Order: sequence, then structure tokens, then C-alpha cells
Amino acid sequence: MTKEKVLITGGSGYLGSVITGHLLESGFHVTCLDNLSLYQKSLFHYASHPDFEFIYGDARDKKLLEKIVPNFDIIIPLAAIVGMSACDAKPFDAKSINYDAIVLINNIRKPHQKLIYPTTNSGYGTKSGAIFCTEETPLEPISLYGTTKVDAEKHILEEAKNGKPAITLRLATVFGVSPRMRTDLLVNDFVLKALRESYIIIYEKDFKRNYIHIKDVARCFEHCIKNFESMKNQAYNVGLDEANLSKAELAELIKKHIPKFEIVYMEVGEDPDKRNYIVSNEKIMKTGFKPLYNLDYGIKELIKGYSILLKNDPYKNF
Repeated sequence: MTKEKVLITGGSGYLGSVITGHLLESGFHVTCLDNLSLYQKSLFHYASHPDFEFIYGDARDKKLLEKIVPNFDIIIPLAAIVGMSACDAKPFDAKSINYDAIVLINNIRKPHQKLIYPTTNSGYGTKSGAIFCTEETPLEPISLYGTTKVDAEKHILEEAKNGKPAITLRLATVFGVSPRMRTDLLVNDFVLKALRESYIIIYEKDFKRNYIHIKDVARCFEHCIKNFESMKNQAYNVGLDEANLSKAELAELIKKHIPKFEIVYMEVGEDPDKRNYIVSNEKIMKTGFKPLYNLDYGIKELIKGYSILLKNDPYKNF
């Protein structure tokens, strides 16, 4: 049986390096396109895998994309400038990578090629934190990052109506260990502070987010591939229903695992990213997908992972 071929742009990133491993284990042939702009080595350990290939290049390179995109059954465009501050620091790159490159790939691919695009539920913007956001909730992004991702999703879903089927996944805030580690994500950041500094000062403590483990993100992409025909041309929230938590609730959960963690609530700052929402993941669950990894699992995993990273350099900036 011929293995389905997957192209992942930005494959060496936080999500990509985990999704790559998961799909390889599940029997797919995976090719990662990446320009390694952060000098990451997160794909190195896949080099011996017979079904793994790497292409060094930029996700905005039209000639390169025209050459390679037609060779794949499935396309997962992960390459992006991620987060509010990173996009504000590089607005041109944010638009050209997060939006223009997605449109380019979508224009090049043929209708028989499956596209699964990860966007973000930060597109819901500033909600009350009391009403569940569903896929029908109006998107009101409040940052350049959110806007580029929402615009890319809109383009993909509009083109899906014109014969280029696709699935978009509105990911909750991801947590967990990855070969290309990110410590800026809220759960990962709070656990690191608990271990390194033993205290945290939290402002806007009641602002809520939804969360999802990185392993479940990888599982969800495989689920979408296998159920593409029944799921196509729609957007899906992907998160843990039991993990619609405020900053305070998250910190208190971490404290159960790290009792020395001191939590101080003080209105000493203001988050420019005003997201405050709870999210319904009912739609994706009805397709048969169910997350396996909860916050307790992720916190324990992070404690173990950071015990390695912090061992010889407690002030290392990962």
C-alpha cells in the first residue's frame, strides 16, 4: 500500500516537530519545508527515518512551492510568525508568511490535495469570559497575529466552496514538551516560573483561555486526514472543554504539583493582548475526536522536561 505523502511547512517549529514524529509513527511519508531561521535542530533525530525528508527553503518561495507542492497528498501549512509581540516586531514578515504564503500554497495546490490549516481561537478576541465561543461566534481579532490568521482561514474556507476542500483548526493555547520548545505559551511559562523563580505575580487574573496538549494537536491533524471527506470545508475549535481556565485557576492548578509556588495577585500591569474567552469544542468531538492529555499530565511532563533543561543553567533563556 502506497503511503500518503504529507508536506509540512514550518515543520521544525514547536508544533511541526511533534506533528512530524506523530505522522511518521502513524505510517505517513513526511516532508518538512523550513528555512531554519531560528537555527533549530528539532528535526535532526528524524534523519534516519526512511519516510522523512527535509527541504531547506522559504514558505514564500513561489518557484520552490510550484515545484514541490504538486507532489503531496496532504498539505499542512504551519510556517508562521506566531504571537502578538513577534508579529508586531516584524509586521511585513507576519503578513507575508501568515497570510500571503497561505494564499500562495492554496492557489498552487490541486483540488484533490487535502489541506489542513491551523489557525487560532485567539480570533475570537475580547469576549466576556462567560459565554462559550462556538465556530459560529463572530471573529474579532485584536492583534496583527490574529488578523493574519483569521484572514488566511477566511480565504481557505471561501476557496473550499469553489472546489478546493480544506479543514481549518482553531487551536486553543497549546502546552507541553516539544523538541523545539516554546516557553512563552501560558502553561509552559507558568510552570517554568514556578520551577525557576518559585513565585509569580499575576494581573488580570480572571482572564480566561482554553488549552490543548501538543500531542492532542498532532492526533487531531491525523484525525482530520482520516476523516477528511466528512469534515471538509469547515472550521473546528480544538481544545479541552475542562480546561477553560482563568490565569488564577491555572496557577493554582500548577501549585498543586509545585507546592513552593507562591502566587501573588496584583494589578501592576496590563496585557496588550486582551483575549478573554471560553470555548466550546463540541463540534470536533462530534466527529469522533477526543483529547487524551489533560493539564495535569502536561504539568507533570513539563516539570520533568524542565528538570533536564534547567539542571546546569538555571538562567538559560530557552
